Amino acid sequence: MTNTVELLAKDLNGHGGVFCPSAKADMALWNSHPKVYLDVAKSGEAKCPYCGTTFKLAAGEHVGNHH
Repeated sequence: MTNTVELLAKDLNGHGGVFCPSAKADMALWNSHPKVYLDVAKSGEAKCPYCGTTFKLAAGEHVGNHH
């Protein structure tokens, strides 16, 4: 089962990414696939190669120091 998780910029770590499995995707961390880093900031979304969950920035969200 694949799903899409919309993220706010504040949900990303300092490098602009997230880890999967993620509690934001309603996943149990103890019995899921190996932990993988996903770079969301690069294109605004990233797909987990293990479970297919897509993590994407919500509309209007921006990453970085834009003034």
